[in-house]
Amino acid sequence: MDTISLLGSSPASTKVCFLPNGLKNGSKEGAGKPTVAIIGSGDFSKSLTLRLLRSGFHVVVGSRQPKRAAESFPHVVDVTHHEDAVGKANIVFLAIRREHYSSLWDIKHLLAGKILVDVSNNRRVNQYPESNAEYLASLFPESIVVKGFNVISSWAMQSGPRDSSRQVYICSNSVDARQQLIEMARQLTFIPVDMGALSSAKEIENMPLHLFTAWKGPVLTAVALSIFFFAYSFVRDIIHPYMKTRQSFFYKIPLEIVNRTLPVVAIVLLALVYLAGQLAAVYQLIYGTKYRRFPPWLEGWLESRKQLGLLSFFFGCIHVLYSLCLPMRRSERYLMLNMAYQQVHANIENSWNEEEVWRVEMYVSFGIMGLGLLSLLAVTSIPSVHNALNWREFSFIQSTLGYIALLISTFHALLFGWQRAFLEESYRFYMPPNFVLALVLPVTVVIGKVVLLLPCVSRKLKRIRRGLDSNQSRTNHERPAAHVSPERVTIM
Repeated sequence: MDTISLLGSSPASTKVCFLPNGLKNGSKEGAGKPTVAIIGSGDFSKSLTLRLLRSGFHVVVGSRQPKRAAESFPHVVDVTHHEDAVGKANIVFLAIRREHYSSLWDIKHLLAGKILVDVSNNRRVNQYPESNAEYLASLFPESIVVKGFNVISSWAMQSGPRDSSRQVYICSNSVDARQQLIEMARQLTFIPVDMGALSSAKEIENMPLHLFTAWKGPVLTAVALSIFFFAYSFVRDIIHPYMKTRQSFFYKIPLEIVNRTLPVVAIVLLALVYLAGQLAAVYQLIYGTKYRRFPPWLEGWLESRKQLGLLSFFFGCIHVLYSLCLPMRRSERYLMLNMAYQQVHANIENSWNEEEVWRVEMYVSFGIMGLGLLSLLAVTSIPSVHNALNWREFSFIQSTLGYIALLISTFHALLFGWQRAFLEESYRFYMPPNFVLALVLPVTVVIGKVVLLLPCVSRKLKRIRRGLDSNQSRTNHERPAAHVSPERVTIM
């Protein structure tokens, strides 16, 4: 904690208080920033007080028990009753819960014309019919209510925005009050986001309660694919041998069956990333315009491509770790000893298989290259790396190199299958091997990309994306060009 007061043995008339920015209390240099009042003496109030002091503001705290609360605040902070605190500032932060708003009813006349900043949150999404800020505005109609700073935790407020999100969402029906809070957020080294009128307060209050909202669909998709392919492998590789020859391969479940599931899920998720862009391109080709909104399911799919790609990278990394651990199994050692004994017993001096050697060499090589490209895609999705790239560079990595990664991964799966896809014994219970199912979607996406690259198709698609759609002439006759919907669409 910064030292924010200097109390010595000098007389009271010569006692000097220093603010964190080095300015003396009451000096002309420090008089430029207004005094801010905070109602409430909890953790958030203490953290907000420290942040304001370090930015040069004067702070007065209102508490129901000022003597007790003063022990938790720096000496330069005036901890007093609610009435005194409100009377000394034009901007009042309400660091209290919604249930305690009514406790300020007695000082309603003192709050008239002042800016009330509501920083409260609820315990669950849409807990009340109206937002806390709108409810506060109904209680104090003569005050100016601003919603903001509720998405910042006490720890982030005290330690600084470098350890968490720096964005502060602010909304109010008063443009002037909104601008004052936006400027204050900048002075506190946060990044303000203007959310407009107070009707956006409910959306802002729900933000801290969301838990991986953008990840729910992709995670559920990955879990569903994992369960399906794990059950599929279990039936083919465990149940079938046990029913046919009474061979017990249940020991393969923890490692081998899981490792057969991981790469299949990884390549399917990667294919889903680029299938969404292709469906969007087909949608635009059908309607001949880029100004028509995508269906909700496709729009949500397009927005979740980053999450699908990162999950594909995660499953690919886990697959590599499992593959490295496979030779360390005790069962693998027993199998190698049995094979060596059988080779000696059959008097075979050299079991070298040139074709199998080449297959495994290329299979491993393509797998390493595919994982390397996936790593590059994952790294460029990091905001700091993303911001260092221009749009053309980012598009080249995510689109062109992404398709190359999918193509290499497809070759990786093809080399793994090799000739086994055509063997009758590979179809247990008339079920094709895992790698055959895994290749269906990636091959479809690769073929779809080839079709979109055909000159006759790509030229039309480029014209549509430039806004020169086939419906333009008809649209110009139907309505003025100024009324064309400017909806932003992302394709690749």
